[in-house]
Amino acid sequence: MDSLTQIVLGAAVGEAILGKKVGNKAVLYGAIAGTIPDLDIFASHFTDTVTALSIHRGFTHSVAFAVLFAPLFGWLVSRFETYKKFKGWSWLFFWGFLTHSILDAHTTWGTQLFWPFDLRLAFKTIFVIDPLYTLPFLVFLILAMFQKKTSKKRRYYNNIGLIISTTYLALTFVLKWAAFREFEDALLNQGISYQQIDTRPSPLNTILWSVNVDTNNAYLLGNYSFFDTQPITFETYKKNHELLGKLIDNEKVKQMIAVSEGWYTITKKNNKLFYNDLRFGLLSMTPNAQDFVFQYEIRVDEFGDVQFIEQEKNKRDGKKLLADLWVRLKGN
Repeated sequence: MDSLTQIVLGAAVGEAILGKKVGNKAVLYGAIAGTIPDLDIFASHFTDTVTALSIHRGFTHSVAFAVLFAPLFGWLVSRFETYKKFKGWSWLFFWGFLTHSILDAHTTWGTQLFWPFDLRLAFKTIFVIDPLYTLPFLVFLILAMFQKKTSKKRRYYNNIGLIISTTYLALTFVLKWAAFREFEDALLNQGISYQQIDTRPSPLNTILWSVNVDTNNAYLLGNYSFFDTQPITFETYKKNHELLGKLIDNEKVKQMIAVSEGWYTITKKNNKLFYNDLRFGLLSMTPNAQDFVFQYEIRVDEFGDVQFIEQEKNKRDGKKLLADLWVRLKGN
C-alpha cells in the first residue's frame, strides 16, 4: 500500500499496543514501524532492475524480519525513552512490521510473507491507494490522538478505525469473488476457452475490476463495473513470446518471467524488444492500447548480458486514465 496508508496502520497498531502507557509516542513509533519494511526500495540504487523487483516486498516483508528485528528496534527505543519495558516496544515493532506485510499481501504485487520460501502472497483485492480504506482510518486515528492517553474515548476511536479498515479489507474479498464470477460467466457465454483468470481492482476503488485471461496464444484483458448494464468485452493481446528467441533461456529473463508470474507479452518497435508486465494493466482505456503501466526495454550488451530498462510514464496519461476510469466505473 502507499506510504500514508502504512503510516496510519502502523500508528493505529502502535496506539493499540502502547497508547495507554506512552500516549502519542506509541503513534509515532507505530508509524515508523509501518514505514521500515518499505526501505527495501533502496535496493534499486545498488542492483539491476530485475533483482530489485525480486527483492521488493521480500525479506523486509516477512515474518522472519518481524521476529528478528522487532526485538532490536524495541531494545534501541527502550534505551532512551522514559518507558523502559523492552517487551512492550518489541511487540509494538513486531505488530507494526507484520500488519504492514499482511496489508501489502492484499495488493497485486503481494509479499513474500513466508520468506525464505519462494511463495509470494498476492490476494489482489485492493489497489495500492484506496481512499475508502485510508481516509476513515486516518480520521479516527486523529480523533484518538487528541484524547488523553488514559481516556476510554482514545481507545474507542482507535478501535473503531481498526474495525472499519479491517471490515473493508474483508469486504474486498467478497467484491473480488463477485467480479470473478461475472468474468467467468462472460467467458462461458462467449464460448472462450482459457487456462486461468487473474482479477484485480482498478486504481483507487473496488467497484471497477480488471481481468487478465490466459488463452493459448494470447491474453484477453477486460473490465467490469458493478454498475455495468452491458456484456463484458475483451481486448486481445498476442503473447509474442517467440520474439524472445534464445533469450528465453537467459537467467535474467527467466527471473523477470518469475517476477511477473508469467503474465507478460513481448512487443517489438524500431528493432527494440519490450517486455510488458500485464499484472498492472494499461495506462489507457483506449481499445488495443499499448502503453502498459510497467514496460521494460530488453537490452543485450556486447558481452551478452541482459538488462531490463523501465520505460518512463507520462503524467498526462495518468491523469487521463483517472478521468477515463471514473467514467468507466459508472457503468458501460
